[in-house]
Amino acid sequence: MKKTVLFALLAIVAIGTMVSCRKKKDTIAIIYVRDSANQPVAGCQVVLYGESTVTPSPSVVLYDTTMTNSSGEAEFNFNDVYQLGQAGVAVLTIEAKKDGKVGQGIIKVEEETTSEETVYIQ
Repeated sequence: MKKTVLFALLAIVAIGTMVSCRKKKDTIAIIYVRDSANQPVAGCQVVLYGESTVTPSPSVVLYDTTMTNSSGEAEFNFNDVYQLGQAGVAVLTIEAKKDGKVGQGIIKVEEETTSEETVYIQ
């Protein structure tokens, strides 16, 4: 009898652990940079950063930069920022710069999805 009860308890704990351990999916932001002719811009510096909405403004928590690939895409990974159960990730300002041309935008990074935005430099 004791063995049956112990086995049943262990089975319940094991099943509960397997069901509750969900692996989080990737949280990615992709920025597409285009020129005024709507052509992809390779080798463009793209910066994503958060801006404070309160005064006095605390230091920026999120700040990341990368270069666009040959297709004009810059990819940012926010897996370290997003935690399971968190509602939303961030709303970030985008700055793209190359050869004196500049473009700006805003992206809302959603949890466990690939968020995309296009910025035009002029």
